[in-house]
Amino acid sequence: MLYNPMKRKAKPSLAEQADRHELYELSVQCSEAEVDFVSDTYQELRGKPARLLREDFCGTANVCCEWVKRDPANRAIGVDLDQDVLDWGRANNLSRLTDEQRSRIKLINDNVLTVETEQPDILSAMNFSYWLFKDRQTLGNYFSRVHQALKDDGIFFLDIYGGYESFRECEEEREIESPQGDVTYIWEQASFNPINHDLTCHIHFHFEDDSRLDKAFSYHWRLWTLPEVRELLEDAGFRVTVYWQGWDEDGEPDGEFHPATTADADAGWIAYIVAEKIPG
Repeated sequence: MLYNPMKRKAKPSLAEQADRHELYELSVQCSEAEVDFVSDTYQELRGKPARLLREDFCGTANVCCEWVKRDPANRAIGVDLDQDVLDWGRANNLSRLTDEQRSRIKLINDNVLTVETEQPDILSAMNFSYWLFKDRQTLGNYFSRVHQALKDDGIFFLDIYGGYESFRECEEEREIESPQGDVTYIWEQASFNPINHDLTCHIHFHFEDDSRLDKAFSYHWRLWTLPEVRELLEDAGFRVTVYWQGWDEDGEPDGEFHPATTADADAGWIAYIVAEKIPG
């Protein structure tokens, strides 16, 4: 049969049409809740509003955008080593802001271990991004750099997860809505080494047409425990408080975090770490 140039090509699958960064923001990140927590907690602890936020490992700068939208006095600095993801953020997130709002965001393509910025009120390192530092010296150096970078009354915000299910290989699924329709978000803990706590995780997406976006994101981390992180923060000069998530009447996480010194040994948990700078 002769090739017909007019013959229509097969329609791309939903996976081929999908934007992995958009799916990440829909499935993993809730910038509104994150900004609610850091701004409300800073106000409660310091008795005044924070105005300058620095987001380390900022990725698509979604949190920076949400921050400047909250108040015309708010400014944000985003730091990330990946220029491509910063470019995506400029094209897809900053582009939705007004010119005035964009003028209050500065994105920097640099290493968080060495970058120099204006001193922020709040420095945020969320989505367990600091776990890419796998040894105590490097993570401790990062925490020391953060302490130096903050204003004297600044606060460092991190998140962390744990529980006995975090030490095993497993998959978790949940449904999300996307421009491609309903999508199954799949979190895979692909391997875990109990000797050094090396942890490899992947994010996959499964679409309604049965196509898949495998390993849309992959992470090679150390699974740090909460006591280890607390001790390293304290060594760097911070006063540390753990904010633990509560539970609703159905036994599901309620999204509200409160200071805690004891907690149940749950199978899986997520907590915020609030590290207040103690001036050196």
